[in-house]
Amino acid sequence: MKKKGPLYALFLSLILLLPGCSSLTVLNPKGPSARTLSDTIILSILVMLGVLAVVYILYIFVLVKYRAKKSNEGYIPEHEEGNKVLETIWIVIPIIIVAFLSVVTVKTTNAVENQAKEYKDQTPLVIYASSSNWKWHFSYPEEGIETVNYVNMPVHRAVEFRMYSFGSITSLWIPQLAGQKYAMSDMLTTLHLSADTEGSYMGRNANFSGKGFAHMEFEALVMSSKDYEDWVKEVKETAPKLTEKEFKGLLATDYLGRKTYSSTHLEFSPPPGEHSEHMSGGGKEMDMDNGNMDHQDNKEIHPSPEPSSKTEFDSKPNPEVEQPLPSSPVDEHTHDSNS
Repeated sequence: MKKKGPLYALFLSLILLLPGCSSLTVLNPKGPSARTLSDTIILSILVMLGVLAVVYILYIFVLVKYRAKKSNEGYIPEHEEGNKVLETIWIVIPIIIVAFLSVVTVKTTNAVENQAKEYKDQTPLVIYASSSNWKWHFSYPEEGIETVNYVNMPVHRAVEFRMYSFGSITSLWIPQLAGQKYAMSDMLTTLHLSADTEGSYMGRNANFSGKGFAHMEFEALVMSSKDYEDWVKEVKETAPKLTEKEFKGLLATDYLGRKTYSSTHLEFSPPPGEHSEHMSGGGKEMDMDNGNMDHQDNKEIHPSPEPSSKTEFDSKPNPEVEQPLPSSPVDEHTHDSNS
């Protein structure tokens, strides 16, 4: 009993402490995409809990029914070759569970990879989200404005993030609005989301990408349509223009606060891929084999990080041997006899 005391105390403390934990934001969705993912997660958890419940109930039943006791002392059960019914059950049921979860996962993935059905009749608001060490750039080509380390969007409006990176691979994730999606240097990835509720939601880089990874958080502010229009108007009237020199300075700076501009870097540094509707020159500056050339020039400001210190494996092995190494047991024997 004394040995079990600390275990009981630990179990009791967990019961008392866990209710104090804040709710998981991923299970508190504020948009259709996030709600689809949340429902899938909860359904998967319930299925797994059902499997565990059956296993533990059978486990306890077997322990109790077939436990050793005085009445069956010395009892040796008869040898059985097997039970085809039981064997069929424990093979078929897992297959059904896996198939069910697979179908749900495929449907969920298809749903979140496309514009939410509630907003199918809308033209999405396109926002280019590019990352650089260690910050986020949000470009609004339709409005002609750009922000750094924060993004505003209207409520009840389909939003399409087009993501890429000027440095290492990152992942844009706003847990209460959508799942995460990777941003890479030589291709564009798309993330669809929309919000049903106004409010401030935390976004972050969900992919470990180096020393400044923890600083890549941003606010996603969902506003009413009127407030969003007023904000865009204010930015156009008061914010400075984003020049190419200024943008290169932003890329070269590791850590930044919030910044706002009344123009975008898409004019002089187009994203990789064919997106001429938001580019100067109608896309003539493209190098389709490896993204556009301006993007390639700018991404060199943040090349892939190199190891900070050398290891024992960094030295180049250059063994000096007087005779060639044996390639077969016969050669090995001949090599040894000659030496």
